[in-house]
Amino acid sequence: MAEEAHALAIDQVVQKALDEANVSESDLSAVAVTIGPGLSLCLRVGVHKARKIAKVFHLPIVGVHHMEAHALVSRLVNKDVDYPFLALLISGGHNLLVLAQNLGEYVQLGTTIDDAIGEAYDKSARWLGLDIRKGGGPALEELALEGDPNSINFRVPMRQHKDCNFSYAGLKTQVRLAIESRNLCTDDIPISSATEEDRQLRANIAASFQRIAVLHLEDRCQRAVEWALKMEPSIKHFVVSGGVASNQYVRARLNHIAEKNGLQLVSPPPSLCTDNGNEFVVMSCN
Repeated sequence: MAEEAHALAIDQVVQKALDEANVSESDLSAVAVTIGPGLSLCLRVGVHKARKIAKVFHLPIVGVHHMEAHALVSRLVNKDVDYPFLALLISGGHNLLVLAQNLGEYVQLGTTIDDAIGEAYDKSARWLGLDIRKGGGPALEELALEGDPNSINFRVPMRQHKDCNFSYAGLKTQVRLAIESRNLCTDDIPISSATEEDRQLRANIAASFQRIAVLHLEDRCQRAVEWALKMEPSIKHFVVSGGVASNQYVRARLNHIAEKNGLQLVSPPPSLCTDNGNEFVVMSCN
C-alpha cells in the first residue's frame, strides 16, 4: 500500500515543487533522491523517478542519506553550526546519536537496539484510543498536558547499561500492561467518548510514559555529550532533529542537557522537523 501511494503521488509532488520554484526540469543542474534508510519499496519509487528525470535531461543524480539530511537541516536555522557537533536524530524509525566531525565523517555513539522513541509514542497513542490522524506523537503530547507525570511508576530503560544506546520496547510493554490492569476499554471507546475519570486515567498514563521516555533520552544524551567532549573538546552545538524533535517537552528537557554542559541546543522549528524536502535540499547542496 505504501509503495502504491508513493507511486500515485510522486508525479504530482515533483510537478508542484517545480511550479512553486518557478522552474522546469530543463533548468535543473542535478537530481537529489533519498537512497536510505527507509522502506525499500517506497525508496524505489523515488529512485525510479529521479533516474527518469536524470536520463531525459542528462543530469547527475545525488544520493541523499535520510538521517544525514536530518542532521544537516540545522544549518537552515543557525548559520553558526559548524563541525564538530553532536547530533541526536529522533523519529518514528530511528534513535541515533552521532558525533559529526565533518561532512560525511561521523562517529556513531548510540542507536536503538529495538524500537525508536517515535514508534513508542505512536503505539502508546493507539493503545490509549487517541485520534492519530495528525500523528500519534502530537496526540499523546497534548493529552499528557492533562495528566500527572508521576502517577505511574514506569521503569527507565537500560539504566544498568553504561552506553549511549536506546531501547523503547520494554516501556511500550509497561504502557500496555498499565492500560490492561486499569481495565480501560480503549479499543471500543475513543478518547473523544471517554468519561471524565477514564480520560484522566489515560492522561496520567500518557504523562507518565512521556516523562520516562524522555528521561531515557536525557540519560543517553548526557553520556553522549561527555564522550563527545572528550573526543572533540571544541564542540559548541547539540543538534536535535527528526519528527520527535517537534515535541516541546522533548525540546525543553534536551535544552536542559545542553545548557548543563555548556552547549547550545539547535533544533529546526517544528515544521521543518518533519519536512524532509528541506532537509534533502540542504544535504544535496552540501
